[in-house]
Amino acid sequence: MKNFLALLLLLCFVLPATAQPPGHVDKKSKEFIIPPNSKNDFTIIGYQYPNITTKKMICFSTNSGVVTENNAECALGAYFDTNHLKEGDMIFYLGPVGSFAKMNFVHGNGKKTIFYILKSGFVIK
Repeated sequence: MKNFLALLLLLCFVLPATAQPPGHVDKKSKEFIIPPNSKNDFTIIGYQYPNITTKKMICFSTNSGVVTENNAECALGAYFDTNHLKEGDMIFYLGPVGSFAKMNFVHGNGKKTIFYILKSGFVIK
């Protein structure tokens, strides 16, 4: 019984640490990055406004079905990670808006598009 309780206590500390958000924002450059080959399954949706009922603008997911299905729905596309963005495209963090983060999708040609993701989808490093 003592071993079981010790294992349970250990899992309470280890499991939350392994479920880190898939993305991060670089503190200096403010660039939003989702690295390839995430060990955790995730889906992050970017919305037109800071409300999940608004138009989907972009999607990041480890699920190929989600990426394929959302590609047609999302104005900015659907990707497995930020390495799959078109060459020259980048995403920058602009700041918090309630439980969302305001993001700026900068296209390689200089065009900019604002969208919002839940703050739970990334950390600032």
